[in-house]
Amino acid sequence: MKVIRNVQLDLARFRLRVLVASLLVLVCFGLLVTRLFYLQVLRHDDLRAQAENNRTAIVPMVPNRGLILDRNGIVLASNYSAYTLEITPSKVADLAKTIDDLAQVIEVTPRDRRRFKKLREEGKSFESVPLRSRLTDEEVARFAAQRYRFPGVDIKARLFRSYPYGELASHVIGYIGRINTAEKEALDESEDAANYRGTEYIGKLGVEQSFETQLHGTTGVDAMETSAGGRATRRLSSQPSTPGNTVKLSIDIKLQKLIEDMFGERRGALVALDPKTGEVLAFVSKPTFDPNLFVEGIDQESWQGLNESIDKPLLNRALRGTYPAGSTYKPFMALAALTTGKRAASTQINDPGFYMFGGHRFGSPENERGGIMDMHRAIVESSNAYFYSLANEIGVDAIHDFMAPLGFGQLTGIDVEGEVRGVLPSQEWKRNYYKRPEQKKWYAGETISLGIGQGYNSFTMLQLAQATAILANNGIKHPPQLVVATQDATTRADVPVAPQPAANLGFKPEHLDIIRRAMVGVTQEGTSRRVFAGAQYLSGGKTGTAQAVSLGKNEKYNAARMEERQRDHALYIAFAPADDPKIALAVIVENAGFGSTSAAPIARRAFDYWLLGHYPNDEDMALVRKGQASAPVGQPLPAANVPWPRGSMAAVPVAAQPPASAASMPVQ
Repeated sequence: MKVIRNVQLDLARFRLRVLVASLLVLVCFGLLVTRLFYLQVLRHDDLRAQAENNRTAIVPMVPNRGLILDRNGIVLASNYSAYTLEITPSKVADLAKTIDDLAQVIEVTPRDRRRFKKLREEGKSFESVPLRSRLTDEEVARFAAQRYRFPGVDIKARLFRSYPYGELASHVIGYIGRINTAEKEALDESEDAANYRGTEYIGKLGVEQSFETQLHGTTGVDAMETSAGGRATRRLSSQPSTPGNTVKLSIDIKLQKLIEDMFGERRGALVALDPKTGEVLAFVSKPTFDPNLFVEGIDQESWQGLNESIDKPLLNRALRGTYPAGSTYKPFMALAALTTGKRAASTQINDPGFYMFGGHRFGSPENERGGIMDMHRAIVESSNAYFYSLANEIGVDAIHDFMAPLGFGQLTGIDVEGEVRGVLPSQEWKRNYYKRPEQKKWYAGETISLGIGQGYNSFTMLQLAQATAILANNGIKHPPQLVVATQDATTRADVPVAPQPAANLGFKPEHLDIIRRAMVGVTQEGTSRRVFAGAQYLSGGKTGTAQAVSLGKNEKYNAARMEERQRDHALYIAFAPADDPKIALAVIVENAGFGSTSAAPIARRAFDYWLLGHYPNDEDMALVRKGQASAPVGQPLPAANVPWPRGSMAAVPVAAQPPASAASMPVQ
């Protein structure tokens, strides 16, 4: 009986254990099914994407940047591809030792090290920093053989910008540079963030900056299958990039070079416009700089040399340099007198060689003869006394209101960034500009100097050229235009850039004729007659001399006793031909003295080139550069026969040239 009871008890225990085990198995199986359902159903898409990401890599394909051409199709900015040696600092344990070790395999110069340090400091958010660029085939092979020694170091194929003519027109063209942290943050927050994936360079100045959107293009992508080590094994799919559009400028690069050559080592600016369209024919700022220095990232030494130079080569003097207009302001003052009715052209004013106002003597050193002046003679002989008295009659605010529509002290609207306003003074301007109450008051004596373009007047050569073009074009104002067309990278079709609307300022034709005839008189019997002697066309012009520093009350100007940078500036405005103007310009040569000896000769030869196809010979060019020229000497050269200095990619070291489509991909 006892045995039977024990067997039943054991059987009950066994059944309980089987039940518990079965339940445990069921629970485990349920958990497994639940987990499988979660992974294969609920997280199917996410896990599939992760697996695909582990297997593939999306590589951005940086597009070829668009070309920049002059009005005749000459290439001013282009691209080439080359290999670079790049380091990702976060993946390198000992950066200094790694660079030293790399220098045993591939040449690394002290300049390379300085540039790497500067780029690393400025671009902390970037994945890799270039140490060497333009590697040769041999250097690529040497590194590839020892790549295992250098984790965090790669060779990549990059597109590089090339400016084949170096310093020529550098302020107009601008340059590209590595995207800095602020630019990176701005791009990440913009609608173009995706389009700039993989892009490390962006336009920094001039047309490169202002037309970045057109020049950049559209970034493509390659889906690459990768190995467990992250190496690309094959391309799965590809969406090609679209190159940037070509940008065509209104600039004539040969005219630009002629003018830059005539400046020589002197500082200054010149802007030449087509008065009938507003197209910019030449946009000169001297000294210039070589934009190629910025392509790979400028080193600290070169940057300091440019940024700290007393000559300020990075300053675009044509766009951002402001100067007193000097006597080139007088034709516009005369037009103001006629338009406002303050003085007729026939009104005669005695010029004894000075003008007295408020017990102060205002001199007239430019006019030697003096005597009775009407408006024509006052412009031709540049009578200061005539325009001193005229400024007093018109008044500062009326002068301001007349000059503003001509563009003085205003933004011209040119299609490039960075323009400054300068100063067109008025009583309101002075009240707003100065802080102390005694400085806010306008004194009547301050108006006098405005009549000859001095005092608070401060304008750019772009503004002065535009005002001259308005005079030449019967009062029709065209905003200056640098870019006249773009070319679609896909269709190769030219797309004209529509000019901004012109404005008729409403001047009376008879008033404009009076001013233009007087400006023609300047070239025939006035202050620039020697410079334009023998010209095969009539032109109108006006010389100007503007103070660089103020003189004391009883101090007399003596250039020989002053430091070179304290001497007067030389200016000239002009248009030609007089009866049908095709070009108008304004030029300043800093600290060069009289406009008739330093600035007008540059204008004469620019006109000869543009209208006649004449190019100065070597002797004449040397005289112009020294500020010792008048009319051209010797026989001019036919411009068509003057060899054009072709841009040469020979300036770029011979290197391994990867296909453009491989740009930004690491080389395995």
